[in-house]
Amino acid sequence: MNTLQAIGRAAGILLHPTSLPSGKADADAYHWIDWLAESGMRVWQMLPLGVPLVELSPYQCASAFAVNPALFATDLGEFDANQYAQWYKEQRHWVEDYALFMVLKQQFQGREWHEWPQPFRNRDPQALFRLRGEQAEALSAIIHEQYECWRQWQALRRHAGQRGVHLFGDMPIFVAYDSADVWAHPERFLLDASGAPTFVTGVPPDYFSATGQRWGNPHYNWEKMQAENFLWWRQRLQYHFEFFSLVRLDHFRGLAASWMIPAHEETAINGEWRAVPGDAMLASIQQEMGAIPLVAEDLGIITPDVTALRDKYGLPGMSVLQFAFDHFADNPHKPQNVGGNTVYYTGTHDNDTLLGWFDSLDASVRHQIMQALGAASEEAVPDAMLDTILGSKASLAVIPLQDLLHLGSEARMNTPGTAYGNWRWRFHWEDIPATMAPQLHHKLEGHQRNEREPESDTTRQTSRPV
Repeated sequence: MNTLQAIGRAAGILLHPTSLPSGKADADAYHWIDWLAESGMRVWQMLPLGVPLVELSPYQCASAFAVNPALFATDLGEFDANQYAQWYKEQRHWVEDYALFMVLKQQFQGREWHEWPQPFRNRDPQALFRLRGEQAEALSAIIHEQYECWRQWQALRRHAGQRGVHLFGDMPIFVAYDSADVWAHPERFLLDASGAPTFVTGVPPDYFSATGQRWGNPHYNWEKMQAENFLWWRQRLQYHFEFFSLVRLDHFRGLAASWMIPAHEETAINGEWRAVPGDAMLASIQQEMGAIPLVAEDLGIITPDVTALRDKYGLPGMSVLQFAFDHFADNPHKPQNVGGNTVYYTGTHDNDTLLGWFDSLDASVRHQIMQALGAASEEAVPDAMLDTILGSKASLAVIPLQDLLHLGSEARMNTPGTAYGNWRWRFHWEDIPATMAPQLHHKLEGHQRNEREPESDTTRQTSRPV
């Protein structure tokens, strides 16, 4: 039984902590969990919690492990020396390098690591030894800050478990070039002798983009990763599962094959697909932890090998109702094609809101959608779409809060391909009508989506006291 099956037929809301009124996982997060429980929602999904490098994007971060201190309260609370020592022992493999990386980044005015002086760029042992002595206090503060983020989250997760709410996280498949991971272990990535990427990530040209998408992340040295029995991946996932019951793996198809773009190419056109040992990696993870509580982000053009890899490990896939309205009977986003081992969305953080999307369509297309949904008027379309995913066979139906509140494009979280103005939307408590929670609870009962209590959300938490 995978984690999605253990939760049961349920519904959840997609809302990043930065979209809470305070923008933090503080008292507002506890209030939010209480509201979810009152409404019958059993899942809170969010975006990655990492430390953003580019604007506020949680998909380009300074570390694959570190979480963003800006998401947490500044009050450090009670300090448990024994607990800290245990956490530090378990996380030392990444947190020391992360602290060094952040201190050096500040020392060199935010420049990328490949622009640092040679001794620090190449991690000269003597230079790092001196730095540890000179910056001991700053390094200790960064490490303790990461512990405090973990400690505060464990308390929040316990509260969620007590209210029957599961926390659902998100993990980018690739990491930023300017990250502690690449700087500390360049051998795990495809870099040249100077430390520059030889190939970068992206996706090939398609119907939506004549030049494809050039993301620019470095590709993994899968030969090295496999020689280490995927140690870095196992450590990364284990830490994520201390924060979440379920984790969405972004761009899952990259575990079957990756689009390799030579680094000198300015677009994604001249790349090629190369197979990667994702099967061996998932087998290693499964051997260590049993069922893997991952959701495969399998949107876009998905080949049979990707589906086979997902199904081999029993991983749920994703469907998005906004993508359902075409003339192809086999469209996997159409409600009749959505199976049980699926997370079904009205839209994701990359989509426009339901209202913004629908208002942007031609009148003929809007009419077609109304007919498909059985909506009597345009005003009835958002609620008809909510009822469609809630009434589907999907084990988990997820609704962005913006769609639940019938908000327009002004509330959009992210517009892919744009560098500025994203990730900023927040709601206010007065935006949520007092009647919404009981009404939503009744709606979920009608769709049999809160028919049983979930298992405790502490099953994958550390056993250490907090």
